[in-house]
Amino acid sequence: MDERVARELLGQARSAAQQRLRDLGASFEDIVEASRDSNGDDEHDSEGVTVAATRAQVAALIAADRRKIEEIERATQSLNAGTYGRCVKCGTRIPDRRLEARPATPWCVDCARG
Repeated sequence: MDERVARELLGQARSAAQQRLRDLGASFEDIVEASRDSNGDDEHDSEGVTVAATRAQVAALIAADRRKIEEIERATQSLNAGTYGRCVKCGTRIPDRRLEARPATPWCVDCARG
């Protein structure tokens, strides 16, 4: 894959993950703030999921986006080192179509499956 294209794809992926992280952070703060004014016993609310469950879901999404940003940073380092687009497990070239879909992937399809 052309280095310019790879940098653009990684930059777009980073920007998207950072935006999701900002949005999720705001959602998390909203949930925490809303729960301060509510009845502390939402475990018996038959109307839906608990505040604690919602907080846990948002926290898991935040953690996933942080991991995604770390993956993108590793891919950028790989690009700078000249090893981008090579599977870290078997060393084969990762097809451009896979890198277009998952620009931060460190594995070829076969190694990702295995």
